Amino acid sequence: MPKMMPMMIVMMLIVLISAVFMVQGVAMHNQVTTEEEEFHALNEEYFSLDKKERDSAPTGSALNEDLVRIQNFPSELLKLKLVGVGKILTGIFILLFGILIALIMMPVRLAQTIKENG
Repeated sequence: MPKMMPMMIVMMLIVLISAVFMVQGVAMHNQVTTEEEEFHALNEEYFSLDKKERDSAPTGSALNEDLVRIQNFPSELLKLKLVGVGKILTGIFILLFGILIALIMMPVRLAQTIKENG
């Protein structure tokens, strides 16, 4: 049984790493909804003002900063969504790789067991 310990540690490590990636991805996806709410509120606040007032805002004013935030939001939301999906898929890939290693090692361990007992 002591020969199996390093392999079990490697398998536990693979499962842990994949879980970390999946949790990060799910957390990023959960963050999207709160960010979207903030985006819609900021959008509503900015566009509720008169067009003349928005266009006449001085450079560097809070109104212009709001416009910059509104313009940057879609790329941030897309990043959260795509990177989140990427992390989830990376976690799944790592877990599947661990399963593949386990499946490859089964015949090897079976051969070693038969050799030791036979």
